[in-house]
Amino acid sequence: MSKPDFSFEDAAHRRGLSCVAGVDEVGRGPLAGPVVAAAVVLDPANIPDGLNDSKKLSAKRRASLYAQLMECADVSIAQATVSEIDEYNILRASHIAMVRAVAGLKLVPDHVLIDGNMVPRDLTTACETIVKGDARSLSIAAASVVAKLWRDEHMVALAQQYPHYGWEKNAGYPTTQHKLGLQEFGVSPHHRRSFKPVHNILYQDKNVSH
Repeated sequence: MSKPDFSFEDAAHRRGLSCVAGVDEVGRGPLAGPVVAAAVVLDPANIPDGLNDSKKLSAKRRASLYAQLMECADVSIAQATVSEIDEYNILRASHIAMVRAVAGLKLVPDHVLIDGNMVPRDLTTACETIVKGDARSLSIAAASVVAKLWRDEHMVALAQQYPHYGWEKNAGYPTTQHKLGLQEFGVSPHHRRSFKPVHNILYQDKNVSH
């Protein structure tokens, strides 16, 4: 199984681009919570061992890598809110979060490696899209680890206030427990009203009340 490497970053460095950031987002699929993006500029001389697509790592491994990255890399985390997701749509909101993450880096990157096949329209930096980038580029893998861990912890914190949906386990994704919670307890302020399962419950409530 191939692992992410530093070849995209090295190629950019050879073209004289010294500050290369990897960008990834997490949280397009959930029914609740923000979409979160991270931008990471790795130090080529100090890359944590075992970086990989966050989905392929255990929670314990992600936590360890997150702590290391916060020490040895330039890391920026940003989000687009539930109201922005509902106003624009999830793809646009995920791009807004990516642009914010890049803007939050200490150094302005010369080149940005983006997971996926679309460049966010407000990103003015030179960039390169990489399909399945979190499994191919170490910088994007680092961004995927940071974004996922931060968002998971954020959903655990929200679950303290809204305990009926199982967010501490499902991170807002549409699991059976989450959908049952929606049906029984209704829609919270952190639910994405534009997403069909949430919209349908709101609509069904309106039908019942008329």
